[in-house]
Amino acid sequence: MKQPLDPATARRRFAAVTFLFWLPVGLYLPAQVLLLTERGMSLTAVAGLYAVYSVTVAVMELPTGGLSDVVGRRAVLAAAGLLNVCALTALALGTTLWALAAAMLLMGAGRALSSGPAEAWYVDTVQAHSGTDAELRTGLARGGTACAAALAAGTLAGGVLPLLLGAGAGARLARATDGLVVPLSVPGLLAAAVSALYVVHVLSALPEPPRPPATLRSVLGGVPATVADGTRLAVREPLLRRVLLTAAAAGAALATVELLTPGRAAGLTGAPESGAVLFAALACAGFLCTAAGSHGAPLVARWTGGSERAALASLAVSGSGLLLLGVTAAWDGTAAAVLAACAYGLVYLGLGAAGPNENDLLHRRVDGSVRATALSVQSLALQSAGALAGLVAGALPAGPLPWLVGAVALLAGAALWAGRTSPVPAATP
Repeated sequence: MKQPLDPATARRRFAAVTFLFWLPVGLYLPAQVLLLTERGMSLTAVAGLYAVYSVTVAVMELPTGGLSDVVGRRAVLAAAGLLNVCALTALALGTTLWALAAAMLLMGAGRALSSGPAEAWYVDTVQAHSGTDAELRTGLARGGTACAAALAAGTLAGGVLPLLLGAGAGARLARATDGLVVPLSVPGLLAAAVSALYVVHVLSALPEPPRPPATLRSVLGGVPATVADGTRLAVREPLLRRVLLTAAAAGAALATVELLTPGRAAGLTGAPESGAVLFAALACAGFLCTAAGSHGAPLVARWTGGSERAALASLAVSGSGLLLLGVTAAWDGTAAAVLAACAYGLVYLGLGAAGPNENDLLHRRVDGSVRATALSVQSLALQSAGALAGLVAGALPAGPLPWLVGAVALLAGAALWAGRTSPVPAATP
């Protein structure tokens, strides 16, 4: 790359690659469990398949972040996209438990590979063009907006596509493929096609500065050292430690909401089927609120006087929303439903605004040699805390108490930023 891309171009390409990565996730999510059960898998088997995915992500999170720091962002992102193409195709067409387990393993590997390199590429590119004091918050916010918008659009499309095919077209499709492709397979196949487009975009639109050629020896030696350096920095540096603890708080909140909301929706509507429809609508609304929060993150930072105060305000809003969700769980009726819906939106709006401001702080404390690793440590903190919070909330008796798990975590995360201030770089158009 002769000259680094200018910040405006880098922002557009970062938003595009983020959208193309998360759109397939939204596409396959609504139909995936239904497809697996239609293939004859029990709910226990489905849970086991998702466990394969989760364990793969957790095991590979840090090594793949280190790999990106050693061999480059573009190669790792392209590999993630290729793995997702294979995984989504196998999930859409697979009929045996072992084939589906292999697909989940590939998808977990793809998710781990993609965790951090795109954002690291954006920050590297902007800082190469404008220096280490370059304004990052706007681009990070656009990336968060693109992620949430892709999930919202994908969820709607993935839920509607099988319905649009109808019984007649669906039956003809199944007959033509000897049952290999059914209506519930179509969102996954479309997701695989979008993932292929993602690979093309990564290879054509994300130029990187030249790096020394990676050899097997340099990878085997460099990745463990990079992981150790990035993890040590993230744990020892006080500000980065607050970022990690805040990510853990967000993970606890998200796990609590995702675990408890489907049952709450069914309770409000009176039936599981109608509750599922309500939950799908709420999930889409939540993604849109996250997009709005991410888009407004730079404005929140300017209003509050810096990224630290913006994180405090955003997490306080999100924690208050989760607290209100817990309060409304104590009674039924229209008023409770309306308040709960508003509270649900506040949770995602606040988390959306907090993320870009926290990551702005992170990127100002790490350099390109460990940037993707630091993001992987952050992701691992979110996932680990989410798994623990889900177990705790699931073990508590029904009612307001389980919701308090996430609410307390978020409010504690907000308190970490009390009294902290940072300068606000001028936003760029």
